[in-house]
Amino acid sequence: MSQENFTADPQDVQANKVMAILAYFGIFVLIPLFAAKESPFARFHANQGLILLIAGFVIWLVSMVLTFVSPFFGIISFLNIVILVFAIIGIINAAKGEMKELPLVGKFRIIK
Repeated sequence: MSQENFTADPQDVQANKVMAILAYFGIFVLIPLFAAKESPFARFHANQGLILLIAGFVIWLVSMVLTFVSPFFGIISFLNIVILVFAIIGIINAAKGEMKELPLVGKFRIIK
């Protein structure tokens, strides 16, 4: 499984680095979606942040449903740690001005 790196315009990176970082803080993904919609750098990171937000919600929902079936299934929430680790990787990449795809989820595109 290879990660793909994209190149960003250095001026775009400089102007939108904070927006790209915000994309990995849950619902704050909406800020770069609306405030930096013309920035390829911010949109790249907003896409990944949105995927993590959706994945985290799905994991939470499945975990809540399965917990009613058996408390043992509450262990599924360990996947939230994986989401957190991916978010940290995304924040680091955004702070460094890089457009690296996250493992497992980086290939998916919600935002074009």
